[in-house]
Amino acid sequence: MRAAAEQVAESLRDEILAGVFPSGARLGEAELAGRLSVSRTPVREALSRLAAEGLVEIQPNRGARVVTRTPDELREIFEIRLRLEPYAVCRAVPRLTARQLDELDDLATTMVTVGRSSTLVDLNRCFHGLFIDAAGSPPLAQALRAVTHAAVVHQNFHDYSEDALDRSLRHHVEMVAAARAGDGEWAEAIMRAHLCNARATMIGGRP
Repeated sequence: MRAAAEQVAESLRDEILAGVFPSGARLGEAELAGRLSVSRTPVREALSRLAAEGLVEIQPNRGARVVTRTPDELREIFEIRLRLEPYAVCRAVPRLTARQLDELDDLATTMVTVGRSSTLVDLNRCFHGLFIDAAGSPPLAQALRAVTHAAVVHQNFHDYSEDALDRSLRHHVEMVAAARAGDGEWAEAIMRAHLCNARATMIGGRP
């Protein structure tokens, strides 16, 4: 049963982060159980796990929904990311292998190619996740996973202006260039600018 719950949690997590279930979407146990061909018990356990991760909110007598954040909560999330994620990128640069650099390059190039498409959120998540994992710090990765997931749930690249989207995609390419040059400070600065661009688009920048 625990294995089934883990599989359900992984499936739902991926779909939430990919935007299949957007912010505020209802997650009915019966519907999900039928959709995933499992009983309601592993679905219930999976939803509890996702609630602990901050992706789902469960309210008594009202069921589960994909979490919704207020602008102030999103602002706090970005403050945390701005403190941690640029540092993680700087830390990751000297640890990146040639294979990881190639993977980052492929992701950045593909994002530029696909532009404003349904695959962009997932590609973006993989790009950020690779840097976070390469930083080599499980406590840092755990903290960042929580806040990056919380931001991704509310990220809709269709809300980006053409200029903001172009900046975001170019940031990815430049971060790879900085990483290939072995310049952690350069990569850190670009990540900071990248997050500020995302924050300005999603919640209007600083209050």
